[in-house]
Amino acid sequence: MSDSLIDRVRERLAAESAPLRSTVVAAAIRAESGGVLGDAEVLSTLRVLDTELNGAGILEPLLRLPGTTDVLVTSPADVWIDDGNGLRHSGIRFPDEAAVRRLAQRLAAGAGRRLDDAQPWVDGQLTNAGGGRFTVRLHAVLPPVAAGGTCLSLRVLRPATQDLDALSAAGAIAPAARELLDAMVAARLAFLVSGGTGAGKTTLLAAALGAVAADERIICVEDAPELAPLHPHLVRLVARVPNIEGAGEITLRQLVRQALRMRPDRIVVGEVRGAEVVDLLAALNTGHEGGAGTVHANSPAEVPARLEALAALGGLDRAALHSQLAAGVKALVHVSRGPRGRCLDEIALLRRDQNGCCYSMPVWQIDRGMERDGAESFGRLVSGRLGR
Repeated sequence: MSDSLIDRVRERLAAESAPLRSTVVAAAIRAESGGVLGDAEVLSTLRVLDTELNGAGILEPLLRLPGTTDVLVTSPADVWIDDGNGLRHSGIRFPDEAAVRRLAQRLAAGAGRRLDDAQPWVDGQLTNAGGGRFTVRLHAVLPPVAAGGTCLSLRVLRPATQDLDALSAAGAIAPAARELLDAMVAARLAFLVSGGTGAGKTTLLAAALGAVAADERIICVEDAPELAPLHPHLVRLVARVPNIEGAGEITLRQLVRQALRMRPDRIVVGEVRGAEVVDLLAALNTGHEGGAGTVHANSPAEVPARLEALAALGGLDRAALHSQLAAGVKALVHVSRGPRGRCLDEIALLRRDQNGCCYSMPVWQIDRGMERDGAESFGRLVSGRLGR
């Protein structure tokens, strides 16, 4: 077996229109070797090629580990993994830069996207990763844009199915915070879950939705299939990116419009990262109480400013944003990942100041407990909703 033989087999398989089953690959190996390889050599070459042609190649075992959230490649010798305890070196090595590039391009093609010198970066989704057990969000950048070599980032999006009881038992939700969450859900307060990347926003949102009454219909709109709350009446709508020809895109905005026609009791928009904040606020202002969503922010106090920046991308000015936000969102729930692990850090109410701008009023904080003014306001709001 030689590198030249493997390269010739790769080129031969690239022209194949049939699915690349083991028999097809083995036939290509024998043809390119002139039939001089024995069974042992054919099997050895088949294993090498199988690693490259199926799944995420040599990264596949990392993605399949139960706690993996991210797998990152910065050079052939630098493959990093985050399994919930921060990044660490995996010890896996690619043979060379060309192998990393080939994997990135193959994954991009699997996501229906183009990755080459003319289009040196890609953002897509692999919806059948891990044998169909989870989705992977793919991002890749080729040289010379990535100065150090092909840069590959894989985020594992496993369905969030834990409930509030499980998170509380694990210490991710303090008892006082759990009572507030239960009251929020029962009183149908619309809320946003904020936090950083990998902090557990989707996990907490799914758990809270699992506590919604069984006779309510939940419509979840997402750009990736992450939310899977344990609820008997759940409808999931997932956006679709354009294919390699640039056609077939289905946006969050289109799905929100469809959700409004599906007799929802609660509308949930998954992760808000851009102009779709306009769709989220539109959904939360349609008369369907108790809706929710997630947003990246460093703290509840920074959520209004964060939404301002995103709303500008969607053509919504500052005054309109704060008006929509005040009318549609009642509470903020903030999660973080730190020495305590992933946990709920703060619960706050959204209030408007004398200038009409929204600000957060803390109700409970993990280090300080209940905040008197916020807790009293929260109690009045919940009591008014529940008719107490």
